[in-house]
Amino acid sequence: MNKPNVWLAASPEQKQEIMTVADNYMSFVSLAKTERRFVKSAIQLAEGFGYKNINDYVENNLPLKPQDKVYYNMMDKAVVLFHVGSAPVSQGMNILGAHIDSPRLDVKPHPIYEKDGICLLDTHYYGGIKKYQWVTVPLALYGVVFLKDGTHIDVAIGDHDEDEVFIVTDLLVHLSHERMTKPADKVIEGEQLNALFGSIPAAGVEKDPVKANILALLKDHYGIEEEDFLSAELELVPLGKARTCGLDRSMVVAYGQDDKVCAYTCLLAQLETSDETIERTSACLLVDKEEVGSMGATGMQSRFFENQVAELMNCLGQYNELNVRRALSNSYMLSCDVAAANDPNYSEASSPNHNMADFGCGVSIMKYVGSRGKHGSNDASAEFLAKLRQILDDDKIVWQMGELGKVDQGGGGTIAYILANYGMQVVDCGVPLMDMHAPYEVSSKADIYSALQVNKCFLKNMK
Repeated sequence: MNKPNVWLAASPEQKQEIMTVADNYMSFVSLAKTERRFVKSAIQLAEGFGYKNINDYVENNLPLKPQDKVYYNMMDKAVVLFHVGSAPVSQGMNILGAHIDSPRLDVKPHPIYEKDGICLLDTHYYGGIKKYQWVTVPLALYGVVFLKDGTHIDVAIGDHDEDEVFIVTDLLVHLSHERMTKPADKVIEGEQLNALFGSIPAAGVEKDPVKANILALLKDHYGIEEEDFLSAELELVPLGKARTCGLDRSMVVAYGQDDKVCAYTCLLAQLETSDETIERTSACLLVDKEEVGSMGATGMQSRFFENQVAELMNCLGQYNELNVRRALSNSYMLSCDVAAANDPNYSEASSPNHNMADFGCGVSIMKYVGSRGKHGSNDASAEFLAKLRQILDDDKIVWQMGELGKVDQGGGGTIAYILANYGMQVVDCGVPLMDMHAPYEVSSKADIYSALQVNKCFLKNMK
């Protein structure tokens, strides 16, 4: 069965819209490289569409009504948006979910040390990476430092052309004969992913003079002492803005597209349908910690989403425990996480017989993900897939079915199975990527556009 192609199916007007959506996405993702920066940008955008903080309703005992739009900010690292429908929430919601964390290098609690006249920043990598890909890549430093008195210090080094950057070194090829005989996962060890942080010694300091100079600069520029790193969240991420790729300008190269490309198209779909009168409540759920198992207060394993559904229903006068259970079990969800695209350079890993997502053929719907033998997979029901096929085909949206690769090559996970624990109908659905989890990942502009169209269709038409 031949797959349709978004570019071939698009009218000239739609092709222009594809480029416009991609331009807006690249601007957004270039600024929103970390969870905190994504949440801040998402809330600013949502407030422009009339969304209000649900805490204002909860704290002031104010009622909500159908067609109201609210959001909840979970510790600045996750966010959920609700557009209240005319039907009782207990009849179910249409939910778009994605994660906003991406592989990176996290700064350790005791990060600054000097060795052989060089000051280094000690890191701990976050998520599944090929460690050798992260050397010799210019890095920016983003995050927050909280002082003991409650002072909040934002750190953003790399936003401007004149800013300093950081880098993890690699051994020169001339001295690498022995190292190059090691397996790929051992060529660079985790403890070697330490970034260059300085090399000028402080005058008159005998012990660790370069570190002393760095600490003085931190104190002067940011008011940060060495011990303040104990209450800091700092991330090293690849430098630079998202860029157009290909002579035909058909693709996007950017850091963190897993899973910010899906998170952005979820967010935009939620906002762009917010001026319509809807029957079923819609929700956009953007969470943290998926790359490390969805644990923690801001991850999908947390109950913060369930708690906010309860708060929403309470403000609507619809709350009781049974109604919350019904709302969750009667919901439909697209778990929007990126798919593995067929890469012609590495076709030996691709699932055969058109079961791998192809660039330009639209968003990839994945009945199951998981790994070897579908381990850890949600495995969506045939009934739900039939409903989804119907509404997408009725809207003439180009999409495709896909897997993550050959059966015994490996696999991956998403947040789908966690929401499915409530008994709701969930399926994985995402933009195909090449170079997934590398410092820079590649997507098709046509597939980004398809994801937006699929998400909007789902919110409006799934019943």
